[in-house]
Amino acid sequence: MKVLVVGSGGREHALLWKAAQSPLVDRLYAAPGNAGMAALAELVPWNGDVEALADWALAEGIDLTLVGPEAPLVEGIADAFQKRGLLIFGPTQKAAMIEGSKAFAKRLMERYGIPTARYRVFQDALLALEYVESVGVPIVIKDSGLAAGKGVTVAFDLHTAKQAVLNLLSGPEGGEVVVEEYLEGEEATVLALTDGESILPLLPSQDHKRLLDGDQGPMTGGMGAVAPYPMEAATLRRVEEEILKPLIQGLRAEGVVYRGVVYAGLMLTREGPKVLEFNARFGDPEAQALLPLLQNDLVDLALRVAEGRLRGTELTWREGASACVVLAAPGYPESPRKGIPLHVPEPPEGVLVFHAGTRWEGNSLVSAGGRVLNVVGLGKTLEEALSRAYGFIPQVGFPGAQYRKDIGHKALRLG
Repeated sequence: MKVLVVGSGGREHALLWKAAQSPLVDRLYAAPGNAGMAALAELVPWNGDVEALADWALAEGIDLTLVGPEAPLVEGIADAFQKRGLLIFGPTQKAAMIEGSKAFAKRLMERYGIPTARYRVFQDALLALEYVESVGVPIVIKDSGLAAGKGVTVAFDLHTAKQAVLNLLSGPEGGEVVVEEYLEGEEATVLALTDGESILPLLPSQDHKRLLDGDQGPMTGGMGAVAPYPMEAATLRRVEEEILKPLIQGLRAEGVVYRGVVYAGLMLTREGPKVLEFNARFGDPEAQALLPLLQNDLVDLALRVAEGRLRGTELTWREGASACVVLAAPGYPESPRKGIPLHVPEPPEGVLVFHAGTRWEGNSLVSAGGRVLNVVGLGKTLEEALSRAYGFIPQVGFPGAQYRKDIGHKALRLG
């Protein structure tokens, strides 16, 4: 088979690495890919035009396409490929609205009784400010549209809350914000494969969204992840029964068949799991922690999803744990420095390196984005996985790299 992976980050490098292990694959392509992915696949120049990529895939005879990032899904890449009779792993444009519009997702949850924070949606800044003033803090302000993981402000004072509203709604092109109640508890992620009928949850994982240790600093796309997160079996069952099933069945009742992976970002509250956000794709960096633990053939799974044949499939996992630590450029997330020379030695057993924002400049590897490299440690325990990841990082040549030193601290505390 000819298999194409769409995207250029650490998640896509992990998808490509896993796809390369499949006996079903003859040739791999990545559009546009990155420096690390070039060792596994032929890189296809791509400017983000989904119709043009679908035309190329048809001409090239691509048998299966795996989509990493959210933007092409929200732009309708799955629809463009399906229109040409091409198999694609990823939801259609309508289904991807669960991520493309937080307002759409919240209304969907309300319709189908999916537990989530109380909320209001605003397009008018004055009305939003009045509402924030009336309910007080702590409060959560979210950009309703795609914001690459950076469109959320958790405000503990009114000034911060109001400034977040104004930042999102005072532009000339307008906007939409979701104002939510603040939920207390532990955050966790449950990803699930679905063909629109069957649902296969992956191992629970935990992302670390803020830049600095102790969950301080600005929101980022994610600074690291661990898997499995120690979630009780009863809680995971509730996630499947109260959140994932109503979502997929609710969409289906509205004429939308969801095929791909669904991401449920959760707050584990005293009342049970509640949805913070839905995403229409693998998490980044959760995918980098989960895929090395998955024993199934990813390409076979993606085919089953794309063809609606997931029923009866079971997932198998290697024993142990995984920890992903993101190395970000100086200046990230506001203004990451690019063009920094990088040196990535061959990792030892139990360590993987996935490239995110990298490119070749002649024979030199340089930084080309905010999140630049992902170092993944594998071990029999989470302690061992973290020790391997953090033990390798000093060997990586990356001047000024920012990374958290406390990835996995919550999961370790929970045992």
